[in-house]
Amino acid sequence: MLQWYHSYQPGQFQKVLLGDTYSVPMAFTYGGPHSLIMYPMLFNTYMEPPGKIVWVFGDESLDLDQIASQMALKAIPVFLFGTPLLIIMLLSYTGADVGLTINANTANYKLQTRPGLTQSLWCAVQNHSKEEELLWLRQDGTVDLKDGNRVNASNICISPITMDDNGVSFTCKLARDGSIQISVVLDVIFPPTLSGEDPSSVPEENDVTLSCHVKANPPAQMVWYKDNNTLVLEPDRHQVSQTSNLFQLKIEKVEGSDGGVYTCEAKSAMGTAKTDFHLTVEAGRLAFPLEAVIAAAVVVALTILFAIVARRKAILECFRKANESPSNTAL
Repeated sequence: MLQWYHSYQPGQFQKVLLGDTYSVPMAFTYGGPHSLIMYPMLFNTYMEPPGKIVWVFGDESLDLDQIASQMALKAIPVFLFGTPLLIIMLLSYTGADVGLTINANTANYKLQTRPGLTQSLWCAVQNHSKEEELLWLRQDGTVDLKDGNRVNASNICISPITMDDNGVSFTCKLARDGSIQISVVLDVIFPPTLSGEDPSSVPEENDVTLSCHVKANPPAQMVWYKDNNTLVLEPDRHQVSQTSNLFQLKIEKVEGSDGGVYTCEAKSAMGTAKTDFHLTVEAGRLAFPLEAVIAAAVVVALTILFAIVARRKAILECFRKANESPSNTAL
């Protein structure tokens, strides 16, 4: 019977929760099965001063061995009637389905935390009648466990928590039956952080896109400024798009007046962040008027041609007179 009682102690642990952090679990070294009917009497005896115990039993001459004997006699009826009930409760307990808990939670849950903290996750097997091997998964990858940290109870530690851990799931499951599992998802709370690069100089009439990368939990409200003033969006030239981690501004056919400092701002309950983008617009170069030059050349050529045609008689007459004039050369 004592060995049977003792079989319910291995794998049982206790810990303290302070804020968002659990202490290192410690194994029980003393105790008995849950719902032991003699517990109230034993606990009260432990808590009461020895003098009061002697007074209750009505004989100050009794030594401690006699007091223990008297208590045993008083406990016999309770034990005789309580033992069958205890056995029934234990049998029903051993027949329950095997289950898992993480940090005393019996169902999947979210664990809210912050960057820089340390989180300890303790997985324990419930209602087991034999030793059970446990596995841990981080997302889809297996976590390496040391010997002695995988049977009936297993602990993993995440330290330090980072922003990249937000949304990461940790799953504990039975090695023999992967359908018996429980998961916890890290909900890492942190203020907005922004990043981005200035675009190269943009010639007039070209398009440009400013990309502001954002990380925030909870999600941040995003807005664009130009030269410290709220940007007035022109529907036919400005396009704003946003995802969970990217906030973009596209300007079509930039003009000289579009140059300046653009500010991306993110604001949440955790704080505010800003980052600047410097946009330089190159003035458009004067294009060589090729078409105008060609048109002018055509006009000049046609004018000359028309002039020649109009004065062709006079020109021919001049050539004729020159050919008919007598020679003054002496023979």
